[in-house]
Amino acid sequence: MALYLDSAIASEAEIVKQWGWVKGITTNPTLLAQANTPPETTLKTLVSLTSGPVYYQLQATDKQSMIREGIKASEIIGSQTILKIPATPLGFEVVAALSPQITCSVTAIYSSAQAAVAKEAGAKIAIAYVNRATRLLGDGIALVRDIANILQGSDVQILAASIKSPEEAAASIQAGADHLTLPLSMLQAMANNDLSNRTVADFVSGGIGLKIDN
Repeated sequence: MALYLDSAIASEAEIVKQWGWVKGITTNPTLLAQANTPPETTLKTLVSLTSGPVYYQLQATDKQSMIREGIKASEIIGSQTILKIPATPLGFEVVAALSPQITCSVTAIYSSAQAAVAKEAGAKIAIAYVNRATRLLGDGIALVRDIANILQGSDVQILAASIKSPEEAAASIQAGADHLTLPLSMLQAMANNDLSNRTVADFVSGGIGLKIDN
């Protein structure tokens, strides 16, 4: 399992790099628009701040343009590239065209049937928007579970996105998600618990440890 930062902000990528337990970065056109640099510059910066994958989502709307955009993104990001391609009929065609040479994920999957098509097209990652699916379909965790059942025994992994609480993150993993992508605030929330902080404070106030030379 891996936890990814869902952001294109370099300062946030620098923070999670220092943590040491965030394994990659996912972006999308909206996140790239929030950065203060052109997408090419932003992507190169993000690559320098992680040793893991950097996800880039295609924005073009016709097949040949999407293929060219995917190739261009791969040239910028290099071996860390994972393309995010929309779960549409056209998107599946692009996955089939690009997946032999570039690692592809299919994003915005809202049915297990789409996950099955993603697998056949050659995608290595199926991305489900958990909280958004709950709002639109009624149960985003059930969607992850259904996708996991369809993909069982294959080499396609599930990346859960659109997660709004640590509880939703844990439930997504329990339902079968292999990886999670989260904004900085959610990564911080997952790592923090008031009971843990209080317990540590109790140990510090009533105990001793090794002396450390300055």
